[in-house]
Amino acid sequence: MSAPSTTPRSAVANSVWPRLEPLLPQVAKPIQYVGGELGAVAKDWDTAAVRWALMYPDAYEVGLPNQGVQILYEVLNEQPDVLAERTYAVWPDLERLMRAHQVPQFTIDAHRPVRDFDVFGVSFATELGYTNLLTAIDLAGIPLLAADRGDADPVVVAGGHAAFNPEPIAAFVDAAVLGDGEEAVLEITTIVREWKAEGSPGGRDELLLRLARTESVYVPRFYDVDYLPDGRIQRVVPNRPDVPFRVHKRTTMDLDAWPYPKKPLVPLAETVHERYAVEIFRGCTRGCRFCQAGMITRPVRERSITTVGQMVREGLEFSGFHEVGLLSLSSADHSEIGDMCSGLAQQYEGTNVSLSLPSTRVDAFNIDLAQELARNGRRTGLTFAPEGGSERIRKVINKMVSKEDLIRTVVTAYTNGWRQVKLYFMCGLPTETDEDVLEIAAMAHEVIRAGRAATGSRDIRCTVSIGGFVPKPHTPFQWAAMARPEVIDNRLRLLKQAVNADRSLGRAIGFRYHDGEPSLIEGLLSRGDRRVGAVIRRVWENGGRFDGWSEHFSYQRWVEAAAEVLPDFGVDLDWYTTRERDELEVLPWDHLDSGLDKDWLWQDWQDALGEYEQDDCRWTPCFDCGVCPAMDTEIQIGPTGRKLLPLTPVNGLRVPSDAQQ
Repeated sequence: MSAPSTTPRSAVANSVWPRLEPLLPQVAKPIQYVGGELGAVAKDWDTAAVRWALMYPDAYEVGLPNQGVQILYEVLNEQPDVLAERTYAVWPDLERLMRAHQVPQFTIDAHRPVRDFDVFGVSFATELGYTNLLTAIDLAGIPLLAADRGDADPVVVAGGHAAFNPEPIAAFVDAAVLGDGEEAVLEITTIVREWKAEGSPGGRDELLLRLARTESVYVPRFYDVDYLPDGRIQRVVPNRPDVPFRVHKRTTMDLDAWPYPKKPLVPLAETVHERYAVEIFRGCTRGCRFCQAGMITRPVRERSITTVGQMVREGLEFSGFHEVGLLSLSSADHSEIGDMCSGLAQQYEGTNVSLSLPSTRVDAFNIDLAQELARNGRRTGLTFAPEGGSERIRKVINKMVSKEDLIRTVVTAYTNGWRQVKLYFMCGLPTETDEDVLEIAAMAHEVIRAGRAATGSRDIRCTVSIGGFVPKPHTPFQWAAMARPEVIDNRLRLLKQAVNADRSLGRAIGFRYHDGEPSLIEGLLSRGDRRVGAVIRRVWENGGRFDGWSEHFSYQRWVEAAAEVLPDFGVDLDWYTTRERDELEVLPWDHLDSGLDKDWLWQDWQDALGEYEQDDCRWTPCFDCGVCPAMDTEIQIGPTGRKLLPLTPVNGLRVPSDAQQ
């Protein structure tokens, strides 16, 4: 282990642009490193008391639209003495040049070295971004291991959904924040500001201790992990008396008080999403047993219809985007989604603004909603997610959708002018058989038959998209064994044959899938403990980058690294992935509190094995999952009774009057 870093942090943070600019003509898509987008903020370094570098650990085209980073970027920069800038993962071509010319990881707002910031915040939506984290830390000149960092190094903080089990990267991050970030980043900022103003007493260790004392910031160095002889965890305990035994998630309750982003970033280069996105509610109580996002974001908190209308108006005027995405885990479940869509459709009727509801629930999509989404003549893509092919497997995963619901919903879309829909399923689910997967083909065939019959046209299509199931922490499936990649790949091969068995129907069905190998590695990372960190480091040292991209992902590299590293700990890749856990096993994340009661999760796992469906607790009596009492929160549901109307003409567009009801 090397000695802690002592090189002082720069007081000026000189721009690396003079060294970076000559390199850009030699790389692909150089514009992604330039910055200066509409919505970007450049603040004076010297007037900032606390400075954040925010990262989404993927390429610019994926990272820039990320809603979480955009919100935190704006929240922080609204503070007069706080500066926040963005950085993204650099492609391997630029990484090689940066190393050769000693250019450090930089922000794209002012091209300042990341190492000069106080806090380096990284938001993980997927665990496959871990190798990119190591690249960024190393390029920044920050010691790879948190234990080797000194007072001059930024505090590396992980957030996002993957932070609900940060143990695989515990060696590389200084802290992790569970849950909503809006208030958390301001609390962290206050702690850093006060610590610096006092002259940084106690150094880095004291700052981390102050963060840990909040009971909502997890600092891995203050916890020890003991293991049993068979490899399982015996316990995770604090190694000092002033640190909490459990760390709790943050929950932002009043979304209307946080109407962000107000000034969305408008990309200079092409990105995966180019729209103004409004989160219309947060949380989900549908109870899909595979869905980590739904479990860890409870309870449901709706944004009011009037706040949504105001955000759309101001966001479109600022950005010039032509599409509005009404985002949530299940947008059509908003208690006023009908009035919201009709109001926005009327507001922008006759313009080139379109509305979209990403991944719409099958049983929440109806004719009225279809007509409002298509009112201006532009029909954005429609994605429905039955998730399981057979009714039996849908009971296992608690996806309460019937085949008849799906057919009726898709026919509604076809008869309202859509000619293509996307159906999303998973493969490798607990208790799944070949027959469960083959029913996806029968369902797709019936969708095409019903669509042709309803429209009198053969010009309709559906795309069947298959993802591999990955058990996630804090879900009822956290105990489940994963299917081996060869099992998933064989089922996908049989499914493709079944789809194409009827050539007339098969030619109208697109087929997209992810094979089982990346899913297995994601499973290793999602349910791993601290020992998996050695695998991540070995993969990174062997060239692992951008593992979320199929063209960069190497299954062989991960398998070899696991085989080299894990036997020293008495475990292997299968031990983490294809092994079912028992009720009493201590899971790596048990000391991290998502609000969900572990006994409730276990009972729901048993209900899954019994093919028992659980209702949505928004509309039925409480099922005692533990969130509301543990978090001192409650489900927030509408309706507000307000409308986006009446409308008044402003700047040639019809927008809500200030006299909203």
